[in-house]
Amino acid sequence: MAHGGPGGQLHGADGQAVQHEALVQELSRCWALRGRPKIFLLQACRGGHRDAGVGRPALSRFWRWLRAPPVTPSHADILQVYASAQGMSSGDPAPWSYEQADILTAYAAAEGHVAYRDESGSDFIQTLVEVIRAEPQRELLELLTEVNRRVCELEVLGPDCDEPRKACLEIRSSLRRGLHLQP
Repeated sequence: MAHGGPGGQLHGADGQAVQHEALVQELSRCWALRGRPKIFLLQACRGGHRDAGVGRPALSRFWRWLRAPPVTPSHADILQVYASAQGMSSGDPAPWSYEQADILTAYAAAEGHVAYRDESGSDFIQTLVEVIRAEPQRELLELLTEVNRRVCELEVLGPDCDEPRKACLEIRSSLRRGLHLQP
């Protein structure tokens, strides 16, 4: 938990700002952590935008979009799928990829948005604890997806806002295997 800002800034108790990515890189270079998962759970703002949610007009456009006939994939879509498939490999990845592999980061807010918490704590952290306690045997990415679903359903009141707002996690993963917590 820290105060944060756009672009991955985290503010320490000493008032100094550090980039989240700098911490990740430092830990990724640690020889003892090579090939081991590194998990970052960040309860920090990533900007000042407060999401009011989606109203009825936007929802009707969304439903029309969903009911529209499927679009034939373009050449660019096919190239993207092909490029993604080319990057995939069977078996273990090459040893030189370790620095960026096996990292899982869950942000309490999307880039540019406020991460909410109050006197009782953080909805993100409290929901995470509830979900893990309920089903500790599930894979961690599945648990985080459930946490995100629950947090997205909440309406929160920020300290400087009387109107309900919405929150949504951002989850980034370069894990190469499923990760389970040991109960």
